[in-house]
Amino acid sequence: MNASSVTLGVISSGRGENLRYILQEERSGRLPAHVGIVLTDQPDAGALKIAKEFSVPGHFIDPTNLCREEYDQKLIAYLEAEGAELVILTGYMRILSPQFVRHYKDRILNIHPALLPSFRGMDAFAQALEYGVKWTGTTVHIVDEDVDHGPIVYQRPVIVLENDTHDRLKARIQRAEYKAYPRAIKMFIERRPEILGRKLVWQREEK
Repeated sequence: MNASSVTLGVISSGRGENLRYILQEERSGRLPAHVGIVLTDQPDAGALKIAKEFSVPGHFIDPTNLCREEYDQKLIAYLEAEGAELVILTGYMRILSPQFVRHYKDRILNIHPALLPSFRGMDAFAQALEYGVKWTGTTVHIVDEDVDHGPIVYQRPVIVLENDTHDRLKARIQRAEYKAYPRAIKMFIERRPEILGRKLVWQREEK
């Protein structure tokens, strides 16, 4: 990847607010990349509206009657046609097939609303409250063939307050995500990490 011209392909299922903040950082010139395409598995996904707002090509790809491998092959076709070099997942609710993960090996990033490896899976906010932790947060990680498992790129902590509610904690973690994801993408592009087991070894100093 050339740090001055990395093409991002974004895949989303939901509101797409992380996409908005990534696009804002791109348009400001602070993110050395551009979003080339946005793909969703939901026809009313907010990510499509945000893509339209920023004049980015956006496509709903209907998963009906397609197995996981067939669907992911369609995703790959769109991403390849746009020249996507780095795949960014923003609230994507489908599990990627091994075929897809191998095709973009070590070039897929995801964001999870917890400090991995804690609270993998669904509703990490409820898990954090149930366990009574004092800190949780958000993690940007490389996607591998397991769920919420790949090497960690960047983490941002969020305090859990006394008598916190699910919605209040969720809102604070989401605000942390909006800062964390663009920063992690920038780090990943500029510092070119080498993956050694579960760790990243950064090849360049952070700017």
